[in-house]
Amino acid sequence: MPWKLSKRVPRSGPVILLILTFGAVVGFAAVGHLVTRYTLNQQARGRKLYQQGLAEAAAGNYDDAIETFRAALTCDPSNSQYQLSLARALRDSNDPAYLDEAESYLVALWQRTPQDAAVNLALARVAAHRGSIDDAIRYYHNAMYGVWNSDPDANRNRARVELIEYLLKKNAHAQADSELIALAASLPRDSSQHLQAAQLFTQAQDYAGALAQYQFVLHLEPGNSKALAGAGEAAYRSADYTQAQRFLRNAVNANPQDETSRQLLETTDLVLHADPFHSHISDAERNRRIAADFAQAQTRLVACAQKTGVNLNPAGSSTPTPSPLLNLQQRWTSVKPDLKHLESPAETDLPDAVMDVVFQIEQQTAATCGQPQGPDLALLLISEKREAGTQ
Repeated sequence: MPWKLSKRVPRSGPVILLILTFGAVVGFAAVGHLVTRYTLNQQARGRKLYQQGLAEAAAGNYDDAIETFRAALTCDPSNSQYQLSLARALRDSNDPAYLDEAESYLVALWQRTPQDAAVNLALARVAAHRGSIDDAIRYYHNAMYGVWNSDPDANRNRARVELIEYLLKKNAHAQADSELIALAASLPRDSSQHLQAAQLFTQAQDYAGALAQYQFVLHLEPGNSKALAGAGEAAYRSADYTQAQRFLRNAVNANPQDETSRQLLETTDLVLHADPFHSHISDAERNRRIAADFAQAQTRLVACAQKTGVNLNPAGSSTPTPSPLLNLQQRWTSVKPDLKHLESPAETDLPDAVMDVVFQIEQQTAATCGQPQGPDLALLLISEKREAGTQ
């Protein structure tokens, strides 16, 4: 039988080559088909694992998510999205041992696509975890000006807000303020975003910037109670008490339950009624305020001395205990007779001299006995505003 079969097989070289070639093609096609099916099955399994990993990460189960993302990568080793998600899970696990691995994945991705905003943002967050302000700023800026897959303007603003919050957490107020200025210039006419910017300006202690943002919100929504309260507080912190009074009154009227605005309004009213240097008041009103402030300072001084056990009248003691409060009492006593000369046109420096004693008493008693309330807080604020104005 084999002999008969061999007789039927063509012995021509080209024919044999053709048969072998055909067999090889069929074999390669079969193998290719199997490889393709295997690859597709692996990719499908990878997608399923990837979705599972996202769910685990969203639930805060980072250890499980890490293992799941690793398994997904074994199915599709070149998938950059799987690598990015694994790096994020490694970073967010807050395990220092994982941070270097996360960074290595992200750096490899960055080297392939340095303009990818998502990769830069992930690297910025790694730098933030490490506490590296310079690296964080660099990568956040790369993210802001990088390529976003969708809604680039909103994503850039969100990245900048995240950077600002990080800088404020690190008490880098000057750097945060420069970012805030850039943020304010890029915001759309959206009251909620400007309200957020105003609150961030306040955290950065840039009260002028905060007031400008609150005023913009009020331009869009005149009755916005949060903006009214925020504008009032920003003006108050800026020592612009006339403007603060207007905003705070409107804030309390818009929201009677706003106790913070109510308390700030009470103090603002006291400041405006006690300040002898306020413009547009008569000489008689100025003198009345100086005398009232002088008496209030003495009341505060006596109360603070009693609280700390300082004797302000050591008449029978040959060696009185040294105290700044006693020195201030002596100054107050020496200046008191001059009050009757306040109306004299020749005593142009006397109002300042009297109020200097008042301010020194309020500042020293605040340092000795703690932050005052009511009229004394108002006098302390007036003294701070006066000092700031002379610098």
